[in-house]
Amino acid sequence: MNAHGLPPAHTLPIFAAVKLTFASYNIRKAVGLDRRRDPDRILSILREIDADVIALQEADRRFGRRESVLPRGALDDSPWKAVPLSTRPESLGWHGNALLVRRSLEIEDASVVPLPTLEPRGAIRADLTAGGKAFRVLGMHLDLSGFRRRHQIRAVLDHIADRDGDCGEESVPTVMMGDFNEWARHGGCFREFEKDWNVLACGPSFPSRRPLAALDRIVFSPGWEMVETKAHRSALASVGSDHLPVWAKLALSGK
Repeated sequence: MNAHGLPPAHTLPIFAAVKLTFASYNIRKAVGLDRRRDPDRILSILREIDADVIALQEADRRFGRRESVLPRGALDDSPWKAVPLSTRPESLGWHGNALLVRRSLEIEDASVVPLPTLEPRGAIRADLTAGGKAFRVLGMHLDLSGFRRRHQIRAVLDHIADRDGDCGEESVPTVMMGDFNEWARHGGCFREFEKDWNVLACGPSFPSRRPLAALDRIVFSPGWEMVETKAHRSALASVGSDHLPVWAKLALSGK
């Protein structure tokens, strides 16, 4: 120990890992298997997971003003804030996709990501900072058509490449998550990811009562290490939507 009560400099860690939990949940407009629209139940399920970054799908009503099914007042009393996208004033996101982040995280930038599609699908991006370290997250809900899913993933990857090029920097550690609508365990639209991307199978998530298919996925780039991942099963989650939420704890390291 030195005069300040600290260990010698050569024994101090060069860097400290930032660990974050990411979750993805298709909430089906907050209508559960009991046919009740219950936003409070969805928020209770999110509190069970207690993730730092959450990608929601089907978070807005489909018709009319496309208003959010999660009241903003309820979010004000939650640990999370919605990533602002300035699309529709009563919507949380874009084509039902929304990103919620823990209030301690800094939102540096956000945008919609145009996808080639005939259905009302979409993707959204946010550049965030945690512990002084920058990272990127994208939430998405992909097409039912395998052909279009592959084009949509390519569009997302192109968007990331363009974003890194505009910033004039090395690739930002990135996490993608959402309802990929891909029934294949391997292959399918996941062939679009190069070998340095990690496609997690968090566990079967659909249908929620007897999950058989891993439609909901989390994908991460170099710069992350996987700590743990699961599909979240609870009494509430089994009826809150036709999908189970999935989550992954990842470690972001850097000098």
